[in-house]
Amino acid sequence: MDPDEVMLECEERMEKAVEFLKNEYRTIRTGRAGTGLVENIRVDYYGSPTPLKQLAGIAIPEARLIVIKPYDRAALGEIEKAILKSELGITPQSDGKVIRLSVPPLSEENRKKLVAQVKDMAEQQRVSIRHIRHDAIKKMEEAEKKSDITEDDLHRYKDAIQDLTKKYEEEISKVLEAKSEEVMEV
Repeated sequence: MDPDEVMLECEERMEKAVEFLKNEYRTIRTGRAGTGLVENIRVDYYGSPTPLKQLAGIAIPEARLIVIKPYDRAALGEIEKAILKSELGITPQSDGKVIRLSVPPLSEENRKKLVAQVKDMAEQQRVSIRHIRHDAIKKMEEAEKKSDITEDDLHRYKDAIQDLTKKYEEEISKVLEAKSEEVMEV
């Protein structure tokens, strides 16, 4: 494999790890309402698991309120069931047309638990980035053994891979810090 391709693949995989973390964080409940809390909940719609965002309009009229308006009223009951089954811990209130979810403020204890969970998720992605670094370095060492690159090139590529690793670990730290602050906000 071409060393430049290895570098490109390495960076793409590290970027995906950061994006994965950001997407995971969107599903974590803070004290504030957000569409990310519910949009990917799977609803059994005519026997097919469908993301809620494809079945309903989701609005945030107030800081602690999510309003879900199904495009098909027949799906209202199934949407309610899916919300109850999800790990949100919020009971939906329906008036037959729309579903309202009141997002209660988190207690101090729950916020601290969430911060710990957020840190664990970040650490998992840091480990993932280190595995990506390890794979890329291994590929570079194989290229050097096959005489595709020189020993000097190998060291330059290793340094570049380490720089990428540092860059994406710092990005994970920034994302973690922002989410931790958001969770601890009252």
